[in-house]
Amino acid sequence: MPLGAAAAQSYDENPSGHALYVLLDGRLTASDGEPAWLPGGFGKARFGGGQNGDTRFRARPVEANVVWQPRLTWSLDATIAVTAQQGQEHPVDLSEAYLSYRHDPVGPWRASARLGLMWPPVSLEHSGPAWSVTDTISPSAINAWIGEEVKAAAAEASLSRKLGEGRVTGTVALFGFNDTAGTLLAFRGWALHDEKATAFGQQPLPPLDAFMQTAQAPKTRPVIELDNRPGFYAKLGWSGAKANVAAFYYDNRGDPEAVDEYLQWGWRTRFANLSVRLDPDPNTTIRAQAMTGSTRMGYSMNGRIWVDTGFRSAFLMATRQVAHSANISGRIEAFGTRGRGSVLGSQTSEDGWAGTLAAKRGFGDHVMVLAELLHVESRRDDRARIGLAPRQRQTVAQLAVRVSR
Repeated sequence: MPLGAAAAQSYDENPSGHALYVLLDGRLTASDGEPAWLPGGFGKARFGGGQNGDTRFRARPVEANVVWQPRLTWSLDATIAVTAQQGQEHPVDLSEAYLSYRHDPVGPWRASARLGLMWPPVSLEHSGPAWSVTDTISPSAINAWIGEEVKAAAAEASLSRKLGEGRVTGTVALFGFNDTAGTLLAFRGWALHDEKATAFGQQPLPPLDAFMQTAQAPKTRPVIELDNRPGFYAKLGWSGAKANVAAFYYDNRGDPEAVDEYLQWGWRTRFANLSVRLDPDPNTTIRAQAMTGSTRMGYSMNGRIWVDTGFRSAFLMATRQVAHSANISGRIEAFGTRGRGSVLGSQTSEDGWAGTLAAKRGFGDHVMVLAELLHVESRRDDRARIGLAPRQRQTVAQLAVRVSR
């Protein structure tokens, strides 16, 4: 049984109890190509190569999570997640903290709500405890970006109704503390990794040009409120026995001229996301997501704002169960950005693609082993500014052992 399913089952059997989960993740990795993005670069993966792009081997613990989910009443739950991630600013930080409400169904209608610090319901890949990816190690570029920059303090409500053989669900939310979403996409571009934003941490940016060094902080803080203007998101989905389809729209309504004393800027970021999940047979799952959007920041210069970056990405992924507690997955994706600003112009545009192969095997109820091979290629002319070749390619092999209790 998958870890997430086992946790949910034990929790539902104890409606007056407190579910406490501990999840540990250790890795063996081999990676070549350009350096990782976490030290402050343009890298596309969590782990990079050594000098001259030669292969580096590593063995290290990368993440630990403690998730507490008390059931306060039959209809009200809480989730508090604390995480320690290798490479993050703070050794230990708050990851999520929210209340969940479920209305007992009466007739065809169901209602639910969430309130607190959380990720919006975008990802098709993060279905495990502590917002973890379940069938691969690295999520797609789309959902890696959601994890690193699109976390908010939100008030979310959902209403669903049975329709024929399926169910239609609508979700709306107002949120704050996500004014800097888009910073990493504009300055670094897309990446594929499983680092997640925390409540009080910051994410490093690649070396800034001479103008931006005086205007923008070298690190971005994903969870911050700058303009006191609430954003919103909305989702409409249909789910049936063998298919799920959903459309999602996000607008943080950020003021692109809002800036604090630490040079954290407001970014006006909007995107639309379409997701499809198909289950053609009990052993096969096909998932696809496509996203398009834009992000803007700064003042107008010569009729153009400093930063005006369009972005888009899409992936197709198939997962096949090959034995009890074992499956294999393959994913192919493409991504790109377009710089149209007066400071971040066409030299910051990028195009790329990535392919991922992964295998997962469970050992009992508490141990999961995943193996993954990720290859990514991209071109970004802005790399030449710091002496890197505009076109980069990289292969990362990872073996992860996840222990939960």
